[in-house]
Amino acid sequence: MTVGASATRWIRRAWPALFLGPALAANAATGAAQQPLWELGLGVGALGFADYRGADTGRLYAVPLPYVVYRGRIFRADRDGMRGLLFDADVAELNVSLNATTPVRSGDTLARHGMPDLKPTIEVGPSLDLHVWRSADRHARLDLRLPVRTALTIESSPHAIGWFLAPRLNLDLQDVGGRAGWDLGLLAGPLYGSRRYHDYFYSVAPQFATADRPAYEARGGYSGAETLLSLSKRFPGYWIGAFARYDALRGAAFASSPLVRSNSYWAAGVGIAWMIGQSSRMVDASDEQR
Repeated sequence: MTVGASATRWIRRAWPALFLGPALAANAATGAAQQPLWELGLGVGALGFADYRGADTGRLYAVPLPYVVYRGRIFRADRDGMRGLLFDADVAELNVSLNATTPVRSGDTLARHGMPDLKPTIEVGPSLDLHVWRSADRHARLDLRLPVRTALTIESSPHAIGWFLAPRLNLDLQDVGGRAGWDLGLLAGPLYGSRRYHDYFYSVAPQFATADRPAYEARGGYSGAETLLSLSKRFPGYWIGAFARYDALRGAAFASSPLVRSNSYWAAGVGIAWMIGQSSRMVDASDEQR
């Protein structure tokens, strides 16, 4: 079967839902001491975001939305994303942190017209998560997360493009407003990237310079600040969730790049997933509320 060019582009752009799905997934109501080892669901979501941080063009996508929760002792996938638990204590956890960026066709954005396309990337690295505060009823928690990730392009011959640091405070509130099952997440913090990381997205090599796009060599350092808000609820047969993210790029090390056409970045999404299966094995889920 031959896939048309437009369908191919849509599939390539839809793949980040495999990362966003678990990141948006919320746990079941926390009153029960026992929960399934794993839960699976499948649904659909709508995502809207700029082509890259600083772009003045964006896209709205309809994407498949997997719902994945796994409550293992070492590997976990839940409202906090996919992670490997390397170390766990009352005051800290050491996890594996994952992130991804979408591909960008330079022909679709005026700022990058005539330049090489941006390949999708995956970022992976350790994250030290410090438990700053917990409420007595375990319905509120404040963590300081310190992820450091190495970024790689996703292509036939992957290339390392530097590292990215994203320290942030993360506040989780459960049963918001006294409404059982509604979970609210608030996240905020500065971002930092290496010279190679910023170079991949924001440098302009001399051969691609034009009258409106002078040559530019990006520097490493401050990469802006992000704020993210999420809201979700797990019903008996389905899950719903939404998020909104705002990044302030003013003062970033690459702010003077001719590829930066906006000093802010917005992203938002909404989704629904229907449950298709769960484990018959139950596990103690109290650790998730620590």
